[in-house]
Amino acid sequence: MALRGSLRAGRALLRAPGPPARGLCGRPPAFGFLFDVDGVLVRGSQPVPAARRAFQRLADGGGRLRVPVVFLTNAGNCLRSDKARELSRALGLQVSPEQVILSHSPLQLFSQFHQRCMLVAGQGPVEENAHNLGFKHVVTIEALRKAYPLLDMVDLSRRPKELPPPPPTGFPTIEGVILFGEPVRWETSLQLIADVLLSNGNPGAELQDVPYPHLPILACNMDLLWMAEAKMPRFGHGTFLLCLESIYKKVTGKELKYEALIGKPSPVTYRYAQYLIQQQAERQGWKAPIRRLYAVGDNPMSDIYGANLYNNYLKSAQQNQVQAGLKRSPQAASAQAEVSLDLRNDCKNSVESCESILVCTGVYRPDSTAPKETEETVFHGHRDFCFDPSLVQASHIVQDVDEAVQLAFKKENWS
Repeated sequence: MALRGSLRAGRALLRAPGPPARGLCGRPPAFGFLFDVDGVLVRGSQPVPAARRAFQRLADGGGRLRVPVVFLTNAGNCLRSDKARELSRALGLQVSPEQVILSHSPLQLFSQFHQRCMLVAGQGPVEENAHNLGFKHVVTIEALRKAYPLLDMVDLSRRPKELPPPPPTGFPTIEGVILFGEPVRWETSLQLIADVLLSNGNPGAELQDVPYPHLPILACNMDLLWMAEAKMPRFGHGTFLLCLESIYKKVTGKELKYEALIGKPSPVTYRYAQYLIQQQAERQGWKAPIRRLYAVGDNPMSDIYGANLYNNYLKSAQQNQVQAGLKRSPQAASAQAEVSLDLRNDCKNSVESCESILVCTGVYRPDSTAPKETEETVFHGHRDFCFDPSLVQASHIVQDVDEAVQLAFKKENWS
């Protein structure tokens, strides 16, 4: 009910007469946009109709953006350059890779793991992504399966027909795991990742005492669901993580722990986005400090939760306090706090707020997903994030991304 009330309030703000423009395009912007992609700008491979209208407002006559913009997506099965080209085609203007934050982009800040041998899981160019982020030694799930073919036994057609030779000499010991996104063959990835964790990086060995704490895990993209062309949401990487956590807990009796959880709604991801927004403003020669961020998304449990959590972080940072958004994973909390501290040293602390704007073109549907007053809200966020009902309540709800841009312009007295 509160969400639908916000939708009416957002539309009222769009209709309300604002103060007259006073050469607003002539002054540098003091705000920037963080746009989710799937469900906001595109649905699968198809652009959302309002997206081009929104960016026509954001761009000048030469197609150059008048306001700093970052595309903040939990997708991770592609290169930043590929996503930038995809967005350029969808929006009808040039998008640079430096404007794109994929779910794994902040991993370049985790330099303490860059020299370790890391198992990488997901799909798409996982090796290239890992190397681009600074990781020097990586092993893919497929390379591990080929080295140890007896480990992958679910698909009968892939079982060895005869006893394979021993693993190649010199095959490296795995020292950590990077989960880039949902894989294609879940059963293979779940089995081999569990083998690596249970064997302390030597999956060909016999099971002895279960090592705990286990090897470090860096996980990207916690979305349980995401919106494509289908009428109902699809399983996301958060569903895969849920499977892995459940299997590990059932087998060992212990909780799977993460060294870091990256991607929305992690505050590290929003801090990194702020850093890129401020870099854009500096490169454009805009002298006014960026004061406000507008985060536009379609998923209350990811986009809105993350923006509101980061807004709380900004407010508490202004009071020199630490805002804790994680509840049960001290490893994840400490690693992410360390990276946030590094970013704080790089970011100018001018940003005062991050307002969340929810659109109705993706996961969120005002008539179907808004909880009734008598119902308990189902939390689709990750296990290690507290459920605070206020964090999934958007600052504003509008129909689509074009209305979101208009709303922000109205609030900023911008034209």
